Amino acid sequence: MTIDRAVLMFAGIMVLISLALGLFVSPYWFLLTAFVGANMMQASVTGFCPAARLFKALGFKPGVAFE
Repeated sequence: MTIDRAVLMFAGIMVLISLALGLFVSPYWFLLTAFVGANMMQASVTGFCPAARLFKALGFKPGVAFE
């Protein structure tokens, strides 16, 4: 799995988890959904993504978007 795919998978999982927590635990968990979305927008503009750096350190193969 490449870094790009791992970042997309991680973001998707975080969105789904935060939606479930927002529905069943507390609406404040929707702030996590907003944070994930804002981070994805920021990464598309700047090319910097903390999750990509983590996956690179873990030994994932470079992709096209994050190297």
